[in-house]
Amino acid sequence: MQTVAPDAALTWIGTVGGMEEALVTREGIAFHAISGGGLHGVALLNAVRHGWELVHGLVEVRRLMQRERPDAILTTGGYVSGPAATAANWQHVPLLVYLPDIEPAQSVKAAARLAARVAVTVEDSRQFLPADKVVVTGYPLGERITRWTQAAGRAALGLEEYAPVLLVFGGSRGARSINRALLPHLPELTLLAHIVHVSGTLDWAEIEAARATLPEAVQARYHAYPYLHEEMGAAMAAADLVVCRAGASTLGEFPYFGLPAILVPYPHAWRYQRVNADWLAARGAAVVVEDADLPTQLVPQVQALLTNTAQRAAMSAAARALARPDAAQHLAAELLSLARRQ
Repeated sequence: MQTVAPDAALTWIGTVGGMEEALVTREGIAFHAISGGGLHGVALLNAVRHGWELVHGLVEVRRLMQRERPDAILTTGGYVSGPAATAANWQHVPLLVYLPDIEPAQSVKAAARLAARVAVTVEDSRQFLPADKVVVTGYPLGERITRWTQAAGRAALGLEEYAPVLLVFGGSRGARSINRALLPHLPELTLLAHIVHVSGTLDWAEIEAARATLPEAVQARYHAYPYLHEEMGAAMAAADLVVCRAGASTLGEFPYFGLPAILVPYPHAWRYQRVNADWLAARGAAVVVEDADLPTQLVPQVQALLTNTAQRAAMSAAARALARPDAAQHLAAELLSLARRQ
């Protein structure tokens, strides 16, 4: 969650021990961590403990707002949004809720009731939220993504200019099932493409050890990283095909680059990723592989798309038709409008 004033001074309110702290402070933005935890889908004792922590979080957020006197607040959901939205309502600070996914979590629905405006990524989200508050902005992309072209991305990652490129990743911490479905098939897949594999930090030791056993020719076309910061945009710009989970960013980043996708929704959470993946697949921009089917289906799907340039071109065009490259400016304009009104 961010607070913003018309002079663009920013403060980020996040979670104690959350991974966003390192990312936010890396960008030079003030970060404040509060207590709290999820209430939906957890054991009763954990829900009670998290509820008590959220009460303390509300006190912390209210004190922070009294000190900083924000002109407007932006929240994207999560349990931090509860204290933030409540404190904003108490202090009459206009609240903008942004929904990255297609279907909102309970925290977004709750915050939306207190919001002055609700921004969404796609038109289909209107059905879940107060219609009179909704504005469709698209998914905002930062300059670390949009500054990359295919040529610049391939040069930054040391890839051949004209060879096909497969990008595989599973989020910041990784996706073990995707990693392990990929590793045994590197020799055959690198015959078709360079592979940029962002494994996540949890499996990096396993990936390094596996890479060291590969023949030199395979290693030359297998580019493995635990995590990419500024170069993640380079990897997407460079790629001809991507394999990954179906988090909200897939709704904005892949359309921007016209990037065909094989999406593997995370199976051990609520259905947000499933809805995102099905939405892109229904529009011809992606195919969906179930997590349980990765050992048998991943390689055939990758091989089929890498060897079928016509199908990839059609998927690329379908993805690009969904792009909203001005989404960040649109969302910022909505937030500044609320701030100026305040």
